[in-house]
Amino acid sequence: MSDIFNEVDEEVRRERLRQLWDRYSLLIIAVAVLIVAGIGGWRGYEYYTAQKAAVAGAAFENAATLAEQGKHAEAQAAFAKVAGEAPKGYAVLARFRAAAELGQVNKDEAVKAYDALAADASLSATWRDLAALRAGLLLVDSASFADLRKRLEPLTEPTRTFRHTARELLALSAWRERDLVAARRYVDLIAADGETPPGARTRVDALAALLAADGKS
Repeated sequence: MSDIFNEVDEEVRRERLRQLWDRYSLLIIAVAVLIVAGIGGWRGYEYYTAQKAAVAGAAFENAATLAEQGKHAEAQAAFAKVAGEAPKGYAVLARFRAAAELGQVNKDEAVKAYDALAADASLSATWRDLAALRAGLLLVDSASFADLRKRLEPLTEPTRTFRHTARELLALSAWRERDLVAARRYVDLIAADGETPPGARTRVDALAALLAADGKS
């Protein structure tokens, strides 16, 4: 007797499934097609981005080879081309390398390139700080302490990644202009920072000795 009830229940289930299929078959098929199309589209996008990254990587390497060969103008142009065409990661690196190569032939234009990077709100704070620091490195021998301070003072804050180098550059610039008070301030900041790299600490110790000698003269 139980077999009869089981057969009836099975028949009822089949009928319900058939009714559900009749009612929702188009929707089910549409969802399945969308899933398959979405997976295919994503795979296609992954392939496209991988190919684009490979092309950008090869172009970046070619530009780097030109730089190693001392062909700075050609390398700068090649890096600039990568910066204009490559995905963001390669593009940012290429902009920095283009500015560096430009610095070998035209310091003023290189500073402008770094300034543009430092002002680019689409970049992270670390990238912008690095650009400002690189411009400061180009200017440390020629710019006034006031100009360099305007550029690099924000980078000396305790939380900034490149604070050690920024403080060192400002201490050196202040000492060159005989602003001993300002120079000592940056020397003290470097000495008091427990994360100051050994190399920077050694150099600033030498500068501190010069400041001490100047103070006695």
